[in-house]
Amino acid sequence: MQQSNTYTLIFTAVVTIILGFMLSMASESLRERKELNVAIDQKKNILRSLDFVETEEEPWTIDRIQSLFDEYIVSFVIDRSGNKVDGINVNELNPKIHTDLYPIYYRVGNGNVIDGYSIPISGKGLWSTLFGYFALEADGATVKGITFYKHKETPGLGGEVEKDWFTRNFIGKRIIDDSGNLVSIHILKGEVDESSPEAYRQVDGISGATMTTKGLNEFLLSDLQKYEPFFIRIRTGSDS
Repeated sequence: MQQSNTYTLIFTAVVTIILGFMLSMASESLRERKELNVAIDQKKNILRSLDFVETEEEPWTIDRIQSLFDEYIVSFVIDRSGNKVDGINVNELNPKIHTDLYPIYYRVGNGNVIDGYSIPISGKGLWSTLFGYFALEADGATVKGITFYKHKETPGLGGEVEKDWFTRNFIGKRIIDDSGNLVSIHILKGEVDESSPEAYRQVDGISGATMTTKGLNEFLLSDLQKYEPFFIRIRTGSDS
């Protein structure tokens, strides 16, 4: 009986160790896969914010997204004064450590001409933190695009921030007034009155999503303020 109990204990221990090892390997494999998916999703949204469009002829597979990103997107880091920082890659940035350093992505057009800048944006909505990218044309003032790749807002209400009908409203709007002051983009509760002198910076709101859009208004302005020293240089032609 004692031998039987010893055998059972040894067998159980061996099976537990083997299963634990297998679970550990599976967890590591899934973690790497999850990190890859997150990175690819971010790259896809950077591309979308900079006016790359997926087509039926060329669907955005992982390889396609990576290829487009490698060919057309360049990134660098700036400090709070808008100066480019050498020696650090955007992938090395840790928001908890590098609190005064910010990543910028730009699209390279024909002849290596810059064809727009994209910056990460994030902030509180109603139920969650929203993460996305906001892009400006090469003039550093006109909106080129906006996307969201992560949030937990209510589907059909605040969740509409990721839909094309909403994000398209931003394209062509301007983040500065006639005096060159940063005013950001303001999401209304209703529709934009195109005759209003403020229409150049306003977009139609989302019905029933007041708190989500209020949060978006606030964190978009806050994030643009971080990058304003850099974009002032772009607008005045003094960027080195």
